[in-house]
Amino acid sequence: MSRLDLFIARMVSQRACLDHANDLTKGMEGPVFELGLGNGRTYHHMVETMPDRDIYVFERAVASHPDSTPPDDRLILGDVYDTLPAALGRFGPTAALIHADLGGHNRAKNDAFARAISPLVEPLLAKGGIMVASDRMYFDALEELPLPPDAFPGRCFIYRAS
Repeated sequence: MSRLDLFIARMVSQRACLDHANDLTKGMEGPVFELGLGNGRTYHHMVETMPDRDIYVFERAVASHPDSTPPDDRLILGDVYDTLPAALGRFGPTAALIHADLGGHNRAKNDAFARAISPLVEPLLAKGGIMVASDRMYFDALEELPLPPDAFPGRCFIYRAS
């Protein structure tokens, strides 16, 4: 697959998995967490497709398109190694949906990062909550779910807290 095809597969999969996760969590209480804002495309999609949800974004520094920047009261700035444990203290295990697209272009580095943050993400999910990730995550108690039909295997992963 060309790098362009890989990018397209990732974007198509991300949208399909987020829309599927939104359907799976309809009616669930609790916030939605976006881990990593980037230029804000995914956040903008979530705001458009989840208008009744409180969406909080975790980011080191804002560099998003102005139309895709969360309000200050929904932006949690800092390193995820600090902000995720603080979020557990603030919100408890209440997140209905968490999305993470934190990796870069180095697969080994992405995998190491996923292993490091998985234990920080897992306790934030409510029972029945869904995690969508661009990289395989390493959870003790979350169940990996099948991908929706439009998603490409290996480009996105979905997990549920039971």
